[in-house]
Amino acid sequence: MKNKKVQFEDWGLIDYKEAWDRQEKLFSETIRLKTEIRNLSESLDNKLTTGRFTPNYLVFCEHPHVYTLGKSGKPEHLLLDENGLKEKQATYYPINRGGDITYHGPGQIVCYPILDLDNFFTDIHLYLRTLEEAVILTLAHYGLNAGRYPGYTGVWFDADNEKARKICAMGVRCSRWVTMHGLAFNINTDLSYFKNIVPCGIDDKDVTSLRRELNKEVNINEVKEILKHHISVLFGMEVK
Repeated sequence: MKNKKVQFEDWGLIDYKEAWDRQEKLFSETIRLKTEIRNLSESLDNKLTTGRFTPNYLVFCEHPHVYTLGKSGKPEHLLLDENGLKEKQATYYPINRGGDITYHGPGQIVCYPILDLDNFFTDIHLYLRTLEEAVILTLAHYGLNAGRYPGYTGVWFDADNEKARKICAMGVRCSRWVTMHGLAFNINTDLSYFKNIVPCGIDDKDVTSLRRELNKEVNINEVKEILKHHISVLFGMEVK
């Protein structure tokens, strides 16, 4: 049986390393439990329903200024040295998600789905496209027409012309079909911080935010509710 129930948590403004450690704990515990359930089932020749299920979590948060480098990223895509980071009051972490370098900061919705995809669908490509679709539908609520950029993850405006600009970056880790990390959706983000990196390894495209596209400050809590709704519907979640 599949567990469609998902525990929603909003961690607020939280230090990146603290959030990473909390993610890792949930991620590791889910994998441990999944392995335990599977081994028990196999030892009993699949004849007993244990009544035990792996949990799912959907976490929203914001981070103080931080740059993170994925496993496939290049350190030189960070354009600041140690003194530059101090001047910007920013931190830097090489981490274990996919993708290149990106920025997180206040005014940005960071979404960390820690899901056992065996409860939903075991297709990482579909998983990424579904997260993108949730952001696209959220932007449509504000009358904005966003889409995808062929060959890249994330959500973009005007991907087919010279005005291409990215509003949502993505990078995930998946082990035994359990996910962590996720997406970063620029709402009221200070976009000047993106000038200190080659965002996601792309040096010829712009980065944008919902505030910039609407030319006004946006209620970030309202956006969170809309995004959470679309994620839950698209995945068929029972969010609690």
